[in-house]
Amino acid sequence: MNDYIPQKVKILEFYRESPDNFSIVIDFKTDHEPGQFIQVSLPGIGEAPISICSYSKDHMKLNVREIGSVTNSLGKLKEGDEIWVRGPYGKGYPMQELKGNNLLIIGGGCGVAPLKGIIDYVDQNREDYQNIDLFFGYRSVHDVLFRRETPEWKNKYNLMMSVDKAEEGDDLACFEMKTGYLMERMKELDINSENTVAFLCGPPIMINKIIGLLKEKGFKSEQIFLSAERLMQCALGMCGHCMIHGKYTCLDGPVFRWDELENFKND
Repeated sequence: MNDYIPQKVKILEFYRESPDNFSIVIDFKTDHEPGQFIQVSLPGIGEAPISICSYSKDHMKLNVREIGSVTNSLGKLKEGDEIWVRGPYGKGYPMQELKGNNLLIIGGGCGVAPLKGIIDYVDQNREDYQNIDLFFGYRSVHDVLFRRETPEWKNKYNLMMSVDKAEEGDDLACFEMKTGYLMERMKELDINSENTVAFLCGPPIMINKIIGLLKEKGFKSEQIFLSAERLMQCALGMCGHCMIHGKYTCLDGPVFRWDELENFKND
């Protein structure tokens, strides 16, 4: 199997997560790390990088936000349809190196998708890690992702979910969600940095604020890992669209340890 040559695969399952977000399960078997991505293409339309949001050797799950021609076209597909994929690409979260630690998994909006691969990995290797805390924030109740998996996460781990704002009639009780920005909610928590690593993914403004909070709570840069969002057109380090301070997001990332990318906020 050549990671650089697209392969045609079948969609095994398609379901909506939110009005502008959906998940698909594809018949694609490959070894990969949590946090890596693949390139998905539709002939005559184009190609786009999509985060892997699972950890399995039997199939692959992708989570897609509809923001362009490729992703909008993917959103019109159904179970049994076929797409083209190549990869996986990039550097994922170094789970093997971090055995024995407590894990803070912090995501905002569609940034929760790459982090789901970590949760799947931990499910299969639970004895390798200590306490698991999940902190997820969304714009509204309607934007909450992975509703199927959330009850199981709540039973297994310490899960806190918040929405930026709620409207009258919104059901916050179903997942015990609270209203308020994730940053403000986390300020209220007693977070211990000892023997703990943090995994982050979300909008850059959220990432920088959360990292500032973690630093206040004693976290060192080498204890913080983030998944950077950049337009990765080729995934091969050729086009240069995804460079951050001389680093290729598609090759050197998308997962970076914070001390590799201290000036991310100024990019």
